[in-house]
Amino acid sequence: CANCKKLEENARQAVQELGIDASIEKVKEMKDIINYGVMRTPAIVVDEQVKVVGKVATVDEIKKILQ
Repeated sequence: CANCKKLEENARQAVQELGIDASIEKVKEMKDIINYGVMRTPAIVVDEQVKVVGKVATVDEIKKILQ
C-alpha cells in the first residue's frame, strides 16, 4: 500500500540521518504481520516490539523511536 511504502521510506531516511547500522525489513505476509499483533498497517517493529501502528510516522518520529 502507499502508506506502507511511505513509512518504509521514512524509516530508511531516519536510519540514514542517524548514521546507525540497522536492518530494515518490509514484512508482507499477513500471518507474519498478525504474529506481531498488528491489526492495522502500516506499522513499525523495533527489536521485536511494535512501536507504531496504523499511521505513517514522520522521519523525526522514527528517529525518536530509534534513539
